[in-house]
Amino acid sequence: MRWQDMRPSDNVDDRTDGASGGGGFPIGGIPLSGGAIIVVVIASLLFGINPLELLGLMGGGNPSQVQVPSQPAPGANGASRATDPQREFVARVLGDTEDVWGQVFQSIGKRYVPPRLELFRGATRSGCGTATTAVGPFYCPADRDVYLDTDFFRELQNRFGAPGEFARAYVIAHEVGHHVQNLLGTMQQFDARAGGDPRTRNALSVRLELQADCYAGVWGHYAQQRGLIDTSDIESGMRAAAAVGDDNIQKQTQGYVVPDSFTHGSSQQRTRWFSNGLRSGDPRDCDTFNARSL
Repeated sequence: MRWQDMRPSDNVDDRTDGASGGGGFPIGGIPLSGGAIIVVVIASLLFGINPLELLGLMGGGNPSQVQVPSQPAPGANGASRATDPQREFVARVLGDTEDVWGQVFQSIGKRYVPPRLELFRGATRSGCGTATTAVGPFYCPADRDVYLDTDFFRELQNRFGAPGEFARAYVIAHEVGHHVQNLLGTMQQFDARAGGDPRTRNALSVRLELQADCYAGVWGHYAQQRGLIDTSDIESGMRAAAAVGDDNIQKQTQGYVVPDSFTHGSSQQRTRWFSNGLRSGDPRDCDTFNARSL
């Protein structure tokens, strides 16, 4: 993956040095530590939206194929201030999503306002409440920020067997996909439709997450067009999408699968919708809410 050729974003806040360590984090007023945290972390790894405030979407727009600049400008908008390779990687992937979605939004007559991405370690505050390691990566609709604990990538590789740079890029692009949903004004529509019924909310949440996977694939489509990723990178992204399927996580955490409790989709569903976006690069092919089958 040629991430060094991507333009670095200026919208990354690195707070990893400011977070306090410790042997457990409070969830809902209950301190967790040791094995309990591990279980919660595993179960939360695929939370694309903060579980403290699950909102959603019903995407809109009618974009045509867009032309993303074929020559990335690594120095555009100022050189990256990153000295840490992981931070620089995140900044450059985020910057490339900004370029792609900026062009997509322009093609439908809209303006793309990029999110900020906060890197943290241990715990941090967000507009959706206190975020901890147990929450995993998430997007907060209230402040339109993406939050990423730097330890997550290690979990993705070691616990779920999804190593590789593009696997990490997929995680970032998925969260940005939620931001796209929010900008399109459809998260509120999701919340209104979901109501208070848990089954309805879970079913719609699956469609929400699968659309974010597809949007991640849309970004990957244009990265591939410009020679920034290759076939091996795509395979890495597919492994990551499969690794965070609800069925895979439930098998690891409880030993059996309960489809009615899915909130993000099965491994097969996540790889399918990620592939849809990768194949076409057209957000119109990401309409999970009107799809008869997922």
